[in-house]
Amino acid sequence: MTIETTPAAPAFTELGLAEPILRAVADTGYTTPTPIQAQAIPQVLAGGDLLAAAQTGTGKTAGFTLPILHHLSTRAVPAKPGHPRCLILVPTRELAAQVEESVKTYGKYLSLTSMVMFGGVNINPQFKALKSHVDILVATPGRLLDHLGQKTVDLSGVEILVLDEADRMLDMGFIRDIKKVLAVLPKQRQNLLFSATFSDEIRTLANGLLHNPKSVEVARRNTTVEVVEQSMHRVPQGHKRDLLVHLVRKNDWQQVLVFTRTKHGANRLAEKLVKEGITAAAIHGNKSQSARTKALANFKDGSVRVLVATDIAARGIDIDQLPQVVNFELPNVPEDYVHRIGRTGRAGATGSALSLVDDEEMGYLRDIEKLIKRSVVRVEVDRDFVPPARPEPTGDDRPPRPPQGRGAPRQGQGQRQGQTQRQGQGRPGESRAAGRSGQPGGNRNASAQTPAGRSVQGKPAPKPGPQAAAHPKKPRPQAALFSSKPGSRGH
Repeated sequence: MTIETTPAAPAFTELGLAEPILRAVADTGYTTPTPIQAQAIPQVLAGGDLLAAAQTGTGKTAGFTLPILHHLSTRAVPAKPGHPRCLILVPTRELAAQVEESVKTYGKYLSLTSMVMFGGVNINPQFKALKSHVDILVATPGRLLDHLGQKTVDLSGVEILVLDEADRMLDMGFIRDIKKVLAVLPKQRQNLLFSATFSDEIRTLANGLLHNPKSVEVARRNTTVEVVEQSMHRVPQGHKRDLLVHLVRKNDWQQVLVFTRTKHGANRLAEKLVKEGITAAAIHGNKSQSARTKALANFKDGSVRVLVATDIAARGIDIDQLPQVVNFELPNVPEDYVHRIGRTGRAGATGSALSLVDDEEMGYLRDIEKLIKRSVVRVEVDRDFVPPARPEPTGDDRPPRPPQGRGAPRQGQGQRQGQTQRQGQGRPGESRAAGRSGQPGGNRNASAQTPAGRSVQGKPAPKPGPQAAAHPKKPRPQAALFSSKPGSRGH
């Protein structure tokens, strides 16, 4: 594997892109490519496999969409309904919509067609769209597998495969779905992996999927953009909501993206802000796709000042001038911090990222600082802020204790982790379990209990104690290659 570096970025006109694409780029107002675009576009045009890493917000999407549009427009093939020539896989619905919008923007003067495919919406319009010719398909893995199971899409003609946000796509949460898709793709194809972060383990896994790949890396791995000012307040969990209200009012924040760890926490925080007279909305995996789309649109047009999100939104929100990001709770995966604060400081603009850190989150902060190789500035809480005499109950929102080593839970953390898993941590597949079973969780076979402590069947309930522990789970049958039930996946 070789690393290509370019000292100075040329103009878009020097990269060898077709004239209709250059005209569309000019319409957007861009004349000079970003470093990742300047390095990646020639490599993609050369036709080989590529592993590309760059800080979030630096234009990775255009880094692969522009040369893909060039390739497909200059190599004409017979059109076949439901046979895409390029497949772009992404982890979230929001990111899928964003990428497909970029394809339309840069390909508006070409005759190429595209469509976006994800779960959470009616599958029938997607069936209809696939009956026409589609050159570029942008999809989340779960819904794509649904279509493959229904035989409504044929991937045998895919010339280019893109894994966007590859660190998540190749993480263990998606690797099984990715392998199922790879199994039906043609062996001869171009593979492109783009992401902001790559662990050594993920790089090893990616290398097994690529063939003699080139690698471009425009900055030190897992670093955060320099234009983002990073700071933190040390504050008890029970005071965080009141402090956030104070900060929004005092700083007159008109557009701020706030990240929580759980869906329940996002809902409670949004309700608190609305109660205090601050327009706010929550976006997470339990929201319908129409609600998520509406909340994001209202946030972009300014009718909602505060958008409260789980990490599902960290990979799908693209707002050029977003000035402020707040980590209401630190993520327990350090790489997610990079993606969160990367929502601000995009396209060369400056931004600010503030974290509210409880004592029990200091371990997460140390992991983050180790990853980004810089310290987050400690700032004292404003003296004008007077916390309530009685802090709000934390309940399920209380952050888990920092792990004793990467990913290792402490004693007593299991129960909170179980709650977090049921509520979702905002990771790409957070709504997936509910989408498969149709139930929020728990033991579906458990008998309902009467107030008298007897089961519905009339048998006495088990006495509390060690003997009443849950029975071990029965082994689940191995999943079929594709789902045969349309719309059964939550992506």
